[in-house]
Amino acid sequence: MKAIIWTEYGPPELLQLKEIPKPQPKPDEVLIKTRASTVTAGDCEMRRFDIPGWIWLPIRLYFGLFRPRIKVLGQELAGEIEEVGSEVRILKPGDAVFVSPGMTMGGYAEYITVSQKMPMAQIPQNMTFEEAATIPTGGINGLHFVRKGKLKSGEKLLIIGAGGSIGTYALQIAKDIGADVTCVDSEEKLEMLRDLGAEEVIDYKRDDFTKLGNKYDVIIDITGKISTLACMKVLNSGGRLVLGNPRVGGMLLAIWTSFASSKKAIVALASEKVVDFLYLKEMIERGAIKAVIEKSYPLEEVPEAHRYVETGRKAGNVVINIS
Repeated sequence: MKAIIWTEYGPPELLQLKEIPKPQPKPDEVLIKTRASTVTAGDCEMRRFDIPGWIWLPIRLYFGLFRPRIKVLGQELAGEIEEVGSEVRILKPGDAVFVSPGMTMGGYAEYITVSQKMPMAQIPQNMTFEEAATIPTGGINGLHFVRKGKLKSGEKLLIIGAGGSIGTYALQIAKDIGADVTCVDSEEKLEMLRDLGAEEVIDYKRDDFTKLGNKYDVIIDITGKISTLACMKVLNSGGRLVLGNPRVGGMLLAIWTSFASSKKAIVALASEKVVDFLYLKEMIERGAIKAVIEKSYPLEEVPEAHRYVETGRKAGNVVINIS
């Protein structure tokens, strides 16, 4: 089978298209014919190993101290189950599913084996494989951050870095709740964010949202590039700041605010659960949320897709079509 192989940490040029053996499922695994995967900012960070210092060593030990031990990137995918192991009971050949393979990754390949215990669900009836491949990272994290902010109908939400895979889902989930949403991102993404329901959009290159005089009940910072203290200043009393890409300073402030302030800074990474996959599936099938796909690349052009994502211009999702 064809796969994009990752043998060294560094630039996109190190990703190479190779022929490797097709995997065989163990008794508790399913073999999936991959139809689509994605390139996220997280994939690019992992490829070059641009990881925050507080988790650098444990992640490096897991993936390989000197070179990657895991050879195929891709942290989310959609495809068709081709074969099931002898212990698999619920899933069956022919099922169209979206799945997160977890820390083992493997989405940039024509086939992948995944344990039946991993988060997996039937793709929504009104979605393509490409669209469904965006759910396990963007959809799950968007849902997680909105929930961690305890967002309520009528509250004011600010999303920093709203134009990417996580932000576009978080915006739509928040609108379904009934929130008033302001989005911060680059100018070229603002019209797309308006179309998704944002009441207000801010071009971060032109305006500093911390100096516009507006206050918010919840702020979701997906970028990790904004001062945590500056964000806290534009929260209403009892407001919640959700740090989606936390740095050490933000984590320490989150601990301090839990004791010293009515405003809270929250650090909580998402964990994938089947129940959340099914929740998003239901939202998609009733038309409350949809996938936003800007570009689609064939498998052999994964390096070019990585280059594009690293420009920061990605609006919504960049998908890899492996059909």
